[in-house]
Amino acid sequence: MKPALRARWQALPRTARTLLLAVAGALLLAVVLAMLRDPLGRWLWPDPRYDALRQRAERALRAGHLSAGDGSGARELFEAALALQPDQLEAREGLDRVAQAALARAAARLDAGDLATAQAALQLARELQAPKPQVDAVQARLDARQAEDDLGELLERAHRAQAEGHLDDGPQAALPLYQQVLQRAPRSQHALEGREDALQALLRPAPAALARGDLAQAADLIRRAERFDSGFPALPALHAGLSRAVEQRLRQARARLARHQPDAAARLCDGLRAALPAPLPEPCGDALGDALLRAARADAGAGRIAQARHLLALAAAAGVPDDRLQVLRQRLHPAPPALPPAAAPLTPRTRAHLQRLLRQAAQAQARGHWLTPPGESAWDRLRTARALAPQDPDVLAAADAMRDAARSCQSAGLRDNNLARARACLEVWRLLDPNDPGLLPAQRRLAERWLAVGDERLRGGDVAGARQALEQARQVDASVPGIAALAQRLQRVQQDLH
Repeated sequence: MKPALRARWQALPRTARTLLLAVAGALLLAVVLAMLRDPLGRWLWPDPRYDALRQRAERALRAGHLSAGDGSGARELFEAALALQPDQLEAREGLDRVAQAALARAAARLDAGDLATAQAALQLARELQAPKPQVDAVQARLDARQAEDDLGELLERAHRAQAEGHLDDGPQAALPLYQQVLQRAPRSQHALEGREDALQALLRPAPAALARGDLAQAADLIRRAERFDSGFPALPALHAGLSRAVEQRLRQARARLARHQPDAAARLCDGLRAALPAPLPEPCGDALGDALLRAARADAGAGRIAQARHLLALAAAAGVPDDRLQVLRQRLHPAPPALPPAAAPLTPRTRAHLQRLLRQAAQAQARGHWLTPPGESAWDRLRTARALAPQDPDVLAAADAMRDAARSCQSAGLRDNNLARARACLEVWRLLDPNDPGLLPAQRRLAERWLAVGDERLRGGDVAGARQALEQARQVDASVPGIAALAQRLQRVQQDLH
């Protein structure tokens, strides 16, 4: 206070000074009371609606009615009371007690096996900010119980599928379901025992298949079993049996080649294509292709055109490059001469013979005898019928049907990763319709698949297999993208080995 003001204040009588101080204090108190009127009022005189809501919330909490969509639950009532008077601690504490009750309910329902109710109660506790360690502990127990129930349901489905004979024929079959269980619980004894029983049932036909020489079925069963357990105890013996059968078949093929019977050797090698990964070992590789091509040239020179064509088709299936086949193919399949304006009608006897040829062609095709045996294959029967009546409607329809079937066969060979069969079917397709625009893309897809095989072999360290796959790709389509890159990688690996 300035000296002049202080002097004037002190000059006032004591009574006047006291009165002025009292007035100032009263004014200050009035201002403070005006500012705090609403909070103090709510504290000193609570809203009757607040008490009513809180009391209803307490009753709902005692009754275990923790939350409800219609607003009658303890949570919703406490929140409504808190909205009326945010500074009242009773409502906040009530919400905390609701969170604890929800947490306790989640644990209790979990113990009782009611997982859905436990999950809902735990979600309520989490939303009301129950202590995180407690929430996480109950959540971990709930997750473990749900996983256990899921595994039990998977096991039950696997047992039912196995009892019904569905072992590996789809994602809902026994072995894929056991695999799912073991991925999540590798030590599940029930799943391990179930898988063992299912694999035993799957492999049960394999010894009989080996005994009768059905190497394709035996190899298929072995591959299917290895998808689920490559260390299954029965597999080593089956692999050994398959190896012995393959070696025996290869010895027989060598003997047929030594006796100048390449068509018989081709039939033996054809039985190995479904059992072994391509390319096949010798003599089912270059040796067989060269022998078939030599025999085809000899038959063509001797006028045995049907046999030469048959051997030419077998040579293509054995992997002989197209450029080596082309000259002989043009010689054996010349352009058909122009037909006369009106062909003479067929005699009844010729018509009956034609229909018999078409039936035989259809029967051979149904058995899968596209190119073998010579003279009795679907192709040979159809070719004879075409020579007899090339413009006959039944012959044309049969040729169209066989061409469509060859397309499907080629696609199936790619789908099943049987590239040798795909190559043979492509050759039949080309013989039936050499101008089909679908031939080029089909040829490209087959060459790309061979490149993928070569890449896989090279990554696995199988240099010889990669080199053979690269050669197959070149023979199918030498311009396929990626062929130069694979050849360069193969060359680098070979240089490193040397």
